[in-house]
Amino acid sequence: MKPFDYQRIGAVEEIDADAGERSSFLAGGTNLVDLMKHEIETPERLLDISRLELAQIEDGDQGGLRVGTLVTNTGLASDARVRERWPLLSSALLAGATAQLRNRATTGGNLLQRTRCYYFYDTARPCNKREPGEGCGALAGHNRIHAILGASEQCIATHPSDMAVAMVALDARVRLRAADGSQRELPVEELHRLPGDHPERDTVLQPGELILGVDLPAPPPGRHIYRKVRDRSSYAFALVSVGAILHVADGKVGSVRIAFGGVAHKPWRARKAEQALQGQAATEENFLKAADVELADARGYGGNDFKIPLARRTLVAVLRDAARATEESTP
Repeated sequence: MKPFDYQRIGAVEEIDADAGERSSFLAGGTNLVDLMKHEIETPERLLDISRLELAQIEDGDQGGLRVGTLVTNTGLASDARVRERWPLLSSALLAGATAQLRNRATTGGNLLQRTRCYYFYDTARPCNKREPGEGCGALAGHNRIHAILGASEQCIATHPSDMAVAMVALDARVRLRAADGSQRELPVEELHRLPGDHPERDTVLQPGELILGVDLPAPPPGRHIYRKVRDRSSYAFALVSVGAILHVADGKVGSVRIAFGGVAHKPWRARKAEQALQGQAATEENFLKAADVELADARGYGGNDFKIPLARRTLVAVLRDAARATEESTP
């Protein structure tokens, strides 16, 4: 690990304009410390924000919820309000990592995880995300876990967060503070980038910009389901995951929200599938049609070709179960 300066931050106002590209924020450290050990991340200064007053979960406006950036994954998943009203989020959090990691990992840090691509972590292999211009070793290499949507010839890595998939489906918004003190908000869906020609840029954050927290709007009606398909039942990243909220009335889709994980450089909001289902009969035939519409542009790279039919089957199964549960709960 390369030497670095360490600074403990007592208040957000202490974050100055020097918190730029050569500085990193440290909270739980469950991803950052590993990257520093491998010398993939080599910040000149670590800004320890773990003692900031940003670890609260508070009731928000109009039935929403405000989640501080330092709320742990365990704290968020076990909050009674989240379990009762946003079960999609609680399920996604509990599907991620181990209990020990969830006890340390934070809301903001979870959103900012780097990819788990083999080539990104192996500094002896080419990786455009780690070193732009080197090439993407995964394109013709071992790419079983890689993207089938939104990839480019520069990078086919995937975003690993389960929590982010649920937050995208829930239309959550992230609150940001720039190093100059100005603040802005944007949908979690817009936080992450597709790789394009600059795969080294995972997010739209500016240098020194800090996630202050996430705001959840009032939960939408319907059945909330998060399903994660992975190689083993624990401590494994998703090959494909689906977060869905389906509301069925009189046998037809009244409202639906869908997000995929494990298939793209960012949590993938399945808006084409949502549009195809809106107002249609909640039948397996229509679920299959919607999946085909969403995955029409999906592309495999050899080792991950199986992900396309897997994503289709997983989405259809989730929608089927959600529709059945909605019908059973209707008086």
